[in-house]
Amino acid sequence: MVTATVTVTAMDTERTKNKRMLTIAVDFDGTIVEHKYPSIGREKPFAMDVLRQLAADGHRLILWTAREGKLLEEALAYCEKRGVSFYAANSNHPAGYLFEETSSGPSKIVADVYIDDHNLGGLPDWSEIYTMLSGGVYPKKRKKPWWKRIFRRRRH
Repeated sequence: MVTATVTVTAMDTERTKNKRMLTIAVDFDGTIVEHKYPSIGREKPFAMDVLRQLAADGHRLILWTAREGKLLEEALAYCEKRGVSFYAANSNHPAGYLFEETSSGPSKIVADVYIDDHNLGGLPDWSEIYTMLSGGVYPKKRKKPWWKRIFRRRRH
């Protein structure tokens, strides 16, 4: 079995409480959702959960996709509806994709990490991606003990 690795390079990143904050460029089709371009495919398992957690950890997320115009807006709305907001889309600047008519051609996205289904070895499982980027284990939501769920106080 071939496994992919996510390489974290030393670039200009923010540091908070001795924790390195990364700029992460994430592809949409085939990475966040299944390939159904120009439609939006089914969400990949745990993709949105991991992206929400990466954002909560303080990392800067950039949507890095071939989608433009209305298709890009649909992808952004899809993610926003599921609680994932991106710092920017197809640009390193938050409003960069709005000015694509004035640019002289495609611009390169500068990020510490690129998450894409076309990388060497393919796309790892999203929980594995989180583990590689955070250096820890993907945080699982803890369920309340069964007795607290049964005997919880109800306020009226």
